[in-house]
Amino acid sequence: MAATTLSRPTRATPLGAAGSDRRMRYFNAFCGSVMLVFAALWLIPLLWALDTSLRPEGDVTVHPTSWWTSHWTIGAYRSILNSSDMATWYMNSFIISALSAALTVVVCSMAGFALARTGFRGSKAVSGLLLAGLLIPGQVLILPMFAEFSFAHLLNTYWAIVLPSIPTPVAVFVFMSFFNGLPVELVEAARIDGASWFRVYARIFMPLCKPAISAVAIFTFVWSWNSLLWPLLVMTSTKLMTIPVGLATVQSAFGIQYARVMASSVLGALPLLVVFLLFQRRIVEGVANTGIK
Repeated sequence: MAATTLSRPTRATPLGAAGSDRRMRYFNAFCGSVMLVFAALWLIPLLWALDTSLRPEGDVTVHPTSWWTSHWTIGAYRSILNSSDMATWYMNSFIISALSAALTVVVCSMAGFALARTGFRGSKAVSGLLLAGLLIPGQVLILPMFAEFSFAHLLNTYWAIVLPSIPTPVAVFVFMSFFNGLPVELVEAARIDGASWFRVYARIFMPLCKPAISAVAIFTFVWSWNSLLWPLLVMTSTKLMTIPVGLATVQSAFGIQYARVMASSVLGALPLLVVFLLFQRRIVEGVANTGIK
């Protein structure tokens, strides 16, 4: 009888493990360096704007690239707050952005649920039309939308800015992808128990898609807050202007007074920075769980 020999499993040599650890350290160092470069690209302009806004106007004119001055002042901020309706613009921007975010979540989640779960006739055609909507530049629709809202006497109202921001194809696809990832047994069990489609949507699916709701609401809020071109066209009353529109008029009035221009930019970006700091974890979870690239 031939003797059989059992081969022992080979173990990783210390040299190979050390080489793997070294490559991992190099890779982590490379990723950290790339992150630092991108962070610098974002932070340096913000810090330069803040630094310029706190320097006297004469000092900025003489030394525009300097980061230091012996006379720090908040005169630029005081001048903007005293010469403009900044508080009213903040309130208008908050109301418009909050309405846009809330209505976008409601409407787009309903559309995404219908396309993902109800299986109605023509759902694929509707999905194709939504996909085609992503290919149409928003600037192409400005003239017909302006004529439409002018005919409906909605210019110089909040709805002139809120209504165009509600039908967002990206938000519909975000909710579609999230709803498609939920077990189909949830729908089947609820339908067997006699639940309507709206009850399945409202009582079962919406409580489960908080990451998608957070992602869509936050990104819609930020996009609506930063919108400039369309609000500039439909808002001519100073009392109804949003922050970007109002600051654009302030900057054009100030001309080359760089301290005031930078102070207005800082005031416009400050609320979004607060939103990011408060909802940073929600933003990351929403992006990770909904597949936004």
